[in-house]
Amino acid sequence: MTAALPTSVVRERRAIRTLSLPGLIRLITEIDDNGPISRQRGSLQGALGDLTTGQLRHAIDTARDLGLIHARGHALARYQLTASGKDLAEVYDTAAGWARTHQLPSRTSDFVARVQYALQMQDGGPGQSGAATEPSAPHEALSEWLKTHPRVLHQDVTRSSHAAQESGRAA
Repeated sequence: MTAALPTSVVRERRAIRTLSLPGLIRLITEIDDNGPISRQRGSLQGALGDLTTGQLRHAIDTARDLGLIHARGHALARYQLTASGKDLAEVYDTAAGWARTHQLPSRTSDFVARVQYALQMQDGGPGQSGAATEPSAPHEALSEWLKTHPRVLHQDVTRSSHAAQESGRAA
């Protein structure tokens, strides 16, 4: 029989799963790289056309729940990153850069796959050997972000994250 994990570990793993959602990574990175996105019909799909409507809605809902984005104005409201969202974008950049340097998970991986790998390897993810098990910049950046922005540790936003990710329907 195995002992139950401490609550803090369970919360951190849940937060890592949430922060590793492909739609969330794409949304935060798109806004960080290209500025606010108009809420007018079609602008989100235009910027993030590789995501289904359900995946996009789930990413927006998750980002709002975690205080990563906010909408400003009425007629020309735009999704913008909050300070927490900007800080998370830096974590994503650090994670992707580290994974690219170590050619993880493979030499040809895209940005999202690299971010997911670098964040999830701290979560006991598969294939951890060599460079992947040493203390890393992504682990340090993520730990600091979670300390600075503990809200994600106490939110239950992963309630349907896997279903939304797989089926393309919003949670």
